[in-house]
Amino acid sequence: MNGLRVYINSSGEDNRGVRATFYTRRADGPYYCWFYEEQAGRWQVGRVHLPDLNVRLLRVTSWRAVPPELQAKMNDHYLE
Repeated sequence: MNGLRVYINSSGEDNRGVRATFYTRRADGPYYCWFYEEQAGRWQVGRVHLPDLNVRLLRVTSWRAVPPELQAKMNDHYLE
């Protein structure tokens, strides 16, 4: 995907569960938070407002670190 950056929280304070929480941003667009909801059994996404996010704690991560099912959801979300 063109211009998409994928991040993880480098603070180690991700307490949503066993699976990592990912953040994405494309170009100068909004940040999105992607997390796995165990009860629903699927990845959820929500737009994050900058006052609610400390971007200094985000670390760029590899696309290969994103689980395949989440990659598919991201592909759908960021249709070209």
